[in-house]
Amino acid sequence: MVCAALLYGVCSPTARADEWNQKTIVKVNAPVDIAGRVLEPGTYVFKLMDSQSDRNIVQIWTAHERHLVDTILAIPTYRDEPTGKTVFRLEERPSESPEALTAWFYPGENYGHEFPGQTNWAEGKIHGSEAGAMKGGK
Repeated sequence: MVCAALLYGVCSPTARADEWNQKTIVKVNAPVDIAGRVLEPGTYVFKLMDSQSDRNIVQIWTAHERHLVDTILAIPTYRDEPTGKTVFRLEERPSESPEALTAWFYPGENYGHEFPGQTNWAEGKIHGSEAGAMKGGK
């Protein structure tokens, strides 16, 4: 079962730089696994590394971007219908394991970033909305 209060994003002002690096600020309310690393509750910044050659290097920073938590070489993934909000894809895990964050889609984009190292548990999607469990802002 997808935890209803797993992540809650904080919106940041829209800026051209955010569109290039897809900066998204997210508040994690319970442990979440991303590519084999467990993020503890707290606020994190997800953004693409400044690279002209590879647009799938995702960096995870602490809230004020003072400490790089992890750098992940993501796999490009596609969705048919883009939304105007950030979408995170979660994967269910056994009750003793944290949910897994398997993909991230920036608002308005068909292409997103799939995180490697996940197993094939039942999948759940939570959209970044006021009522959703996960919300990210630009």
